[in-house]
Amino acid sequence: MMEKYADLAVKVGVNIQKGQTLIINADIATAPFVRLVTKKAYETGAKLVHIEWTDEEVTRIRYDIALDESFHHFPSWRAEMMEKAFQEGAAMLAITSVNPDLLKGVDANKIANLQKAAGEATKAYRKMVMADKISWSIVAVPSKGWSAKVFPELSEQEQEVKLWEAIFHATRANLDDPVQAWIEHKDKLSEKVAFLNDNKFKALHYKAKGTDLTIELPEKHVWIGPESTNENGVSFIANMPTEEVFTTPLKSGVNGKVTSSKPLNYGGNLIEDFSLTFENGRIVSYEAEEGYETLQKLIETDEGSHYLGEVALVPHDSPISNTNLIFYNTLFDENASHHLAIGNAYSFALEGGKQMSDEELEAAGANASITHVDFMIGSSDMDIDGITQEGKRVPLFRQGNWA
Repeated sequence: MMEKYADLAVKVGVNIQKGQTLIINADIATAPFVRLVTKKAYETGAKLVHIEWTDEEVTRIRYDIALDESFHHFPSWRAEMMEKAFQEGAAMLAITSVNPDLLKGVDANKIANLQKAAGEATKAYRKMVMADKISWSIVAVPSKGWSAKVFPELSEQEQEVKLWEAIFHATRANLDDPVQAWIEHKDKLSEKVAFLNDNKFKALHYKAKGTDLTIELPEKHVWIGPESTNENGVSFIANMPTEEVFTTPLKSGVNGKVTSSKPLNYGGNLIEDFSLTFENGRIVSYEAEEGYETLQKLIETDEGSHYLGEVALVPHDSPISNTNLIFYNTLFDENASHHLAIGNAYSFALEGGKQMSDEELEAAGANASITHVDFMIGSSDMDIDGITQEGKRVPLFRQGNWA
């Protein structure tokens, strides 16, 4: 199954092309899987596989010991390297394995300052990612800390095996022909995308316990499915797994209150049981049972982090949701639940958005920020109506599932 999973990451996720460079971002704990992906990439025809390694323990050491000025700094040479690689046509694969409690107890100011410094330094190449200029994808691999968080009742060895099994199930890597399964999955989600784009709803209204929220959509909004296409016409799947269809909300058109349905792991800290209140698109108040200060720092990253940049629809009855697991990892939890994103909007979710300038995107109603953070709001009791241009309500979701 690891062989199949690596195949999926290379051939379906980033869809590496002959003669292309692949950049892999990964923690050293994932080294065995990284080596397998590297082998698959070269077998598929990659010109070069370059690994950007991180180490959770080194990251924690920095937060515990480094001077405060360290957290206001992100090396410009690293950002310039990534930007240059993408300009030359490289693809990027992120292999996530983060321990949700990695930065527990760390000063929230340090986390916020480093996130902001990184966001500012990497603005140019992140813009390329947000506009689908390049092929990119994210997959996940268990680590000891992450496995223990998801399955605390099991032994250490059982924890990791169990999380591998859950990942294989969620990504369809446990099936006889995962590639064919993904083709069929893409087709089903594409039907939902076509329906939403045909109806061109003016707004969505969310109703559930703790949530009564209306989100207007830009006139030029486009619903997107699992498959994207880079500027060279090569298709890729950015998130594996994915169960969502998504678009860009109107920056100034969000009103009401929304309550989270799953914990948010942000920068190695958990934010739990939180709610946001919006007026004319802007977050005007917020609460959190745990991680309030981290949530505050996230929202105060810049002016754009007071607004939304993504609205995504995910049925409650889905492979990930049906496991009844909380993964404490946004890649999985967001695909078990309707979700929204604080921060930057995807330009490709607007008609002609890939070619728009920053000013044109703003005029079209898209939000701009140095951050983009998804958080989960879906539940089995959530109803969503689409509101037409004439004000008619069309049931989209009832009790968490497509109506």
